Amino acid sequence: MRFRTEADAITYVFQSIARSGWQTRGLDEDTRDIAPTRQLLNRLGLPGKKREYAVVTGSKGKGSVTAITAKLLQSLGHTVGMVTSPHLTTYRQRFRINGRMMSEADLLRLVDQLSPEIDAIVSKLPEGKYLSPQGIFLAMALTWFDEQDVTAAVIEVGRGGRFDDNALVPNMLSLFTPIILEHTRYLGATVERIAWHKAGIIKPHSYAYSVPQSPQVMAVLREEAEALEATFEWLAPADMGQLIAHTSNGLRVDFGRYGVVDLPMHGVYEIENASLAIWAAGNMHARLESDIRHASDEYVTRIRTGLERVFFPGRCQKLRENPTVYIDGAINTLSAQSFIKSVMPHLTSPVITVLAVPTDRDVEGVYALFAPISDQLILTQSARNITIKFPPEAQAREIASRLHEHVIWADSISQAIQIAEQSAGEYGTVLMAVAQPAIGDAMAHYGLDYEVI
Repeated sequence: MRFRTEADAITYVFQSIARSGWQTRGLDEDTRDIAPTRQLLNRLGLPGKKREYAVVTGSKGKGSVTAITAKLLQSLGHTVGMVTSPHLTTYRQRFRINGRMMSEADLLRLVDQLSPEIDAIVSKLPEGKYLSPQGIFLAMALTWFDEQDVTAAVIEVGRGGRFDDNALVPNMLSLFTPIILEHTRYLGATVERIAWHKAGIIKPHSYAYSVPQSPQVMAVLREEAEALEATFEWLAPADMGQLIAHTSNGLRVDFGRYGVVDLPMHGVYEIENASLAIWAAGNMHARLESDIRHASDEYVTRIRTGLERVFFPGRCQKLRENPTVYIDGAINTLSAQSFIKSVMPHLTSPVITVLAVPTDRDVEGVYALFAPISDQLILTQSARNITIKFPPEAQAREIASRLHEHVIWADSISQAIQIAEQSAGEYGTVLMAVAQPAIGDAMAHYGLDYEVI
């Protein structure tokens, strides 16, 4: 075996991009090249076995839609693969079959198995070009799915879509979560241009479903679908589940045909995600072999069961009680507003908020949303992902001190959690609005790895 540990294998996966000078790249259409990944897939005969694919993109919520769609298909009796990113504590969390993440033994074996083809491609790349780690991960996932007879796969792309390696699969279904202005350095300066990138996941003569979007975004998605003769449909407000009540374990939601369901997710935005996932699962199920007819009572029961069992860590998640700790990747103003709306019915005083907002986000805007509802702000950072930068202590303090009189700095997430829990006491609430790497730090602090979700 060429690789002895996960760290060895992951270092190898990133070797090509590390040598390429990728840090200086600009717009994806000018700098990203998925041809090496396409070459790798072709050399490996991937995708191999026939299966149904859905590809998910958007600016927020795409991980949840991926996880919920996969859980619903699993509940309907299918063997379901899932690819998400980024991970929380281990790269293996990016790859799951029926909710179980890839084992370390499988990861090492698969990288070893693919390495001769990877080496052959990388050796012939011109200077500045690279074989994307995401492309290698996709090849690993598809090989694993073939081995395990996966019949349906739900795959989340990265920030864009049109130039994303994960969009190379032959998906008959494309799913769009809310699209907003984001990653402008890589996707462009307007929401229309960002939507153009994301619309690139649509395949000819396929299906595309979207949650409600702005008129500008909707026009771009519709134009792409029409050009490819794809069927494009979007959820109207009447198609959405309706919130009935917040519960101690999540949300009670009326999903229309599927009745009232206790959804074990606290984020109110998950209602929209679950509504899109219900449509997605129905679309894919119709093309998969099954004795469960869409019009049957059993189909309704299976969907209800899937909704009642779904879980995706790090999204408005309650991590513990006494004090109650909630965590969410609420690092832009829209997601921060949604996080606050979701937890507001559960807040008990004192409220201590931990903030780890990267420098490329609206740091002051996010701080300003949490300041009025917090008794104390704890500012911190994460070193888990070296490409994500956080404001240094002096800058973070200066911004926060204009908004709140009780501001503390912590050098790490673990230190921030310890301070927050002590300040909240047994009956208070800790809110963690932090970037994805910091969520991983928090999961590691609490010893949570979620081998199965």
